[in-house]
Amino acid sequence: MSTLALGLPFARREQAVSHFRSAGIPTRRVEDWKYSDLAKALGGTPLSEETASWKLGALPAGVELFDLADANAPDWVKTHLGSLKETALSAASLAFSSGGVALRVTGAVEAPVNLECFGKGNLRALIVLEKNAGLTLVESANGDDQRNVGVEIILGANAQLHHVRLARANAAIQIEEVAMTVAQDAVYTAHYASFGGKLSRLELDIALQGANAQAHLSGVCVLHGDSHADITTRVTHAVGHTQSTQLFKKVAGGKSRAVYQGKVIVSQGANGADSRQNAKALLLGNQAEADLKPELEIFADDVKCAHGAAVGDLDADSLFYLRARGIPEDDARDLLIHAFLEDAMAGIARDDLRDQVRALVNEALAQ
Repeated sequence: MSTLALGLPFARREQAVSHFRSAGIPTRRVEDWKYSDLAKALGGTPLSEETASWKLGALPAGVELFDLADANAPDWVKTHLGSLKETALSAASLAFSSGGVALRVTGAVEAPVNLECFGKGNLRALIVLEKNAGLTLVESANGDDQRNVGVEIILGANAQLHHVRLARANAAIQIEEVAMTVAQDAVYTAHYASFGGKLSRLELDIALQGANAQAHLSGVCVLHGDSHADITTRVTHAVGHTQSTQLFKKVAGGKSRAVYQGKVIVSQGANGADSRQNAKALLLGNQAEADLKPELEIFADDVKCAHGAAVGDLDADSLFYLRARGIPEDDARDLLIHAFLEDAMAGIARDDLRDQVRALVNEALAQ
């Protein structure tokens, strides 16, 4: 393992190695992993210590790129890389990856930036938006390789990041853990489309640290066979007058398992915080499973917080209504499933990205 990789001091990398070695691979005994048994999925094999690969599309003006395989990191990379909250697996991505990508945005960028993650191993990414900067990031998780990705996102004051993540169906264990800070008046808007894997998991830890900071999360998930997809979120309203919303819709067929865990923490003194969570799942077979677990921890007064979750089959009355008007049952079910998922996709701001997500959903539902 190179001590120069990622431009980190030797002591910081050793700290990450120690964290991962002491914590080990998460099992179901870890509360956040009770629905996704990584140790069982690995079957006794160790987590890969190789380095995965990344590829970027054309970069517009206002976006600075640094390759983390280069040891001569600029100050903004040295300041932020490895500075946010760390878990066992994000520590592994920091300790074992000898490469990755860092992006710094200094202005309002119109054209989207496309980032593709592929290959086997660990990978790091750092996204820094300076004050008043704006970016649309389209992230694709591709391939059938075991992969562990750690991402850090820093949003400066009044910055805006629109993030669309596409995790295509695969037969692998693929994990991504995102840690993020959102400063005053900054907005993070994200949509996550997932189609499952042997164990697919996205974990987000978002800290709203400035007044009027916002995080708006949505996602769709369509699963077949014995695939597994887990999204776990943790949003902390560290100060008052911050806002977060979450809307996730999941469709599970076969023997698949869809998981949503969402914890919202309103810190002491964060009066005026506003948070809403909603997660719903459709089960299309007797052997499919959905685990939806929204949570609230509130340590402040004068807040608006709500959460809800529902799991079930298609509405029988709606299905009867459509069939009574001459629509065949399969077509009627298809219409209702699309309608169920649509409102979770409607918030994607760009028409082209919304159409891309819809196309992937249509492809998955057609299987």
